[in-house]
Amino acid sequence: MTVAKRIIIKGLVQGVGFRPSIYRMAISHRLFGTVENNNTGVIINVEGAINSIENFISELPTGTPLASKISSINIDEIDYIGYTDFSITKSTSQSNEVTEISPDIATCDECLQDIKKQKNRINYAFTNCTNCGPRFTIIKDLPYDRPKTTMDVFPMCEQCNNEYVNILDRRFHAQPVACNNCGPQYTLHQNNSQTSEISEIINKTSELIYNNKLLAIKGLGGFHLACNAFSEESIQLLRKAKSRDGKPFALMFKDIDSIEKYMNVSKVEHNLLTSWRKPIVLLKQKELISNSISIGLDRVGVMLPYMPFHHMLFEKLSIPAIVLTSGNISDEPIIISNDEALSSLHRICDAVVTYNRDIYNRTDDSVTKVIGNRARLIRRSRSYAPSPIELNINTEGIFAGGAELVNCFCIGKGNQAIMSQHIGDLKNLETLEFYEESIERYFKMFRFKPEMAVMDMHPDYLSSRFVESLNIPSTKVQHHHAHIASCMVENQLDEDVIGISFDGTGLGDDGNVWGGEFFVCNLAEYSRINHFEYIPQPGGDAVSKHPWRMMVSYLLQYFGEDIFKNEAILFKDIDNQELSTLLSIIKSNINCPLTSSSGRLFDSIAALLGICLNATYHAEAPMQLESVANYNIDEKYSYMITDIISFKTTFAEIIKDLNSNIGISDIAGKFHNTIVDIIINIAVNTRNETGIKKVVLSGGSFQNSILLEKAEKLLSESGFEYFTQTEIPSNDGGIALGQLAIAAKRRELNII
Repeated sequence: MTVAKRIIIKGLVQGVGFRPSIYRMAISHRLFGTVENNNTGVIINVEGAINSIENFISELPTGTPLASKISSINIDEIDYIGYTDFSITKSTSQSNEVTEISPDIATCDECLQDIKKQKNRINYAFTNCTNCGPRFTIIKDLPYDRPKTTMDVFPMCEQCNNEYVNILDRRFHAQPVACNNCGPQYTLHQNNSQTSEISEIINKTSELIYNNKLLAIKGLGGFHLACNAFSEESIQLLRKAKSRDGKPFALMFKDIDSIEKYMNVSKVEHNLLTSWRKPIVLLKQKELISNSISIGLDRVGVMLPYMPFHHMLFEKLSIPAIVLTSGNISDEPIIISNDEALSSLHRICDAVVTYNRDIYNRTDDSVTKVIGNRARLIRRSRSYAPSPIELNINTEGIFAGGAELVNCFCIGKGNQAIMSQHIGDLKNLETLEFYEESIERYFKMFRFKPEMAVMDMHPDYLSSRFVESLNIPSTKVQHHHAHIASCMVENQLDEDVIGISFDGTGLGDDGNVWGGEFFVCNLAEYSRINHFEYIPQPGGDAVSKHPWRMMVSYLLQYFGEDIFKNEAILFKDIDNQELSTLLSIIKSNINCPLTSSSGRLFDSIAALLGICLNATYHAEAPMQLESVANYNIDEKYSYMITDIISFKTTFAEIIKDLNSNIGISDIAGKFHNTIVDIIINIAVNTRNETGIKKVVLSGGSFQNSILLEKAEKLLSESGFEYFTQTEIPSNDGGIALGQLAIAAKRRELNII
């Protein structure tokens, strides 16, 4: 019996070779009809024997490309037309509904072979196909077709066009398809000379890196700065050039075997490193490469090559790894413009490598960390953005501005949340301009018209000010409620939970700085059931750069001024005049907001142990504290729970351990156990009072491996269902998703 059906597939189905795979499957099942892209998804009209169509449909989830992701399949019977073949038809744009935009995909093995064997692509550093290559970084609008990408200025040669129109070819409708005869080209700029011969560029680049020179190299989503990973001299030059005293650098290794020589790699980490996304993965070191790459930390950010140029470079390099870090100065966004790179990066580099295809959407490398044998996103950008998150709430028309630090914004389309790539800290004009430019582009690409906006409660956040400038109905969401909500919707929760949110800062309902919070909450509202004790934060946000100041504040609060005489050795590395000035500030209550922040507590302990008195980058002190901690120790310190959580006895016992010459590693391990014990204690008490058995953990402090792994283990052993984050950062990069979900739920309940 011959029937006709229309199949509408939504999800990540454009720019990943989806239609050619549908064509091949249809032919193999002897079906006739059409397949087309439009901005809503992929539309398949298919005719044939009913059994053949059913087999075709059942094969869809497994027969489509690796990078694709089907979120829904809708099937309807339609009138029989009488197709005589199966064809791929031209893409159309029909409504304001949109399909997903593919993230960028690392170069596939077949294309790497083409670079060595295919005549028109020998040594061609932009070789790609429907299974790999740039996507989000080059797209300007939907549907995803070449004229709407930055490849529009490169007409295809006859050979490329033949591949592009051949349904059975691996490059059928691969929008960035190109070769040596028609595509983009690299140029090396050194001193006042230029070369565009790729073999010479690769040879010269490898020679410069090996000889400890600094280079700027244009990547997929922006420029990188590169140097010899085995040269202290090069790395110190790079630190000076970037004004980056202590923040760790990422490494790119030649291959997985090289990584496994220098790093401990678990099976989950191996799979993550070699996946099509090729993110940076934070790994524990096995063999030291350099003292200056990841100062004071036991992990190094590591990735594998993901562009043809990277692979070609390592073919010539005699070293297995290079430093490859964002091409920017200080905290500014990664540079994407050739002119800007030649203007600003040329001053600090020995050479600049550019290419003549524009980057339209700027993206940093994504960063991941495996905790509890699960991959966790730390920074969501290249190869992850802008893939949406599916929600069980209508989000249409809601814009969420996100947080101030590690900002991402979010827009709502139907039941989806579409998060931006990593924007960064909104603390300078350049990053704010990147934020506003990206918002404008998302509104256009995703046919988004904001009807409602949501922001953080903090009135001075630049993201909040931007939301207010939209002049549409808006609402405010408490920072830590947003953290919990982001974890809830990632885990498809919509009910009352015990929410535990630990981070560095966030404005609370009482005007104080929160960050060690225990809630009973749902997506619409929350009740604060306990929190870390308030401690004066002298100098406001400046304490995050000077952990010793917060240590002094804790000690003064708990032990009075006698501590400075009785335990003078604790302050031996602090300037007496600075200490005296700080004490006056605290006692006079000048710019000393109260904080319950877990981040500031971790800062204090790191300073108390002499690990980090002054920080050179965000969260350096807690990260170093985690790095030195003895994971295997079982002991913990005491604390006191009333209507607040006091750490007076914790500090007293730590000082006693210091005076007893207990190792710093053991003290740090016992402190971590103390925080985990508090989590379990309050969760159990709350369950006894409310009957709630689901615990949600979120906030930047839960990127701490020891804290998260031990909390998960003990929550499970205590009979709780626990929920943590993997696909969305638990740091402030996930705040916008939580804001969006809360606003959507409140709108649904009509309580905004």
